[in-house]
Amino acid sequence: MALQVNVHFAKTHLSGLLDDVRAGHEIVLAKRGVPYAKLVPIEDPPKRDLGFVNYRVPESFFEPLPDDELELWK
Repeated sequence: MALQVNVHFAKTHLSGLLDDVRAGHEIVLAKRGVPYAKLVPIEDPPKRDLGFVNYRVPESFFEPLPDDELELWK
């Protein structure tokens, strides 16, 4: 069962309510006792692999550029 709170309480205790939602609870926001909205935890998006690229960056890519090449960028 979801916890129902009025808007005034939610405004003054939002941080704590968000902690409760993060812990898995559902919070119903009400205005004068009439339910208006529900706070529910969101699911973490699934991790995606970059499978469309069949290439590996060589370690030399991360080495600093030589000074003469850096001068060309100035």
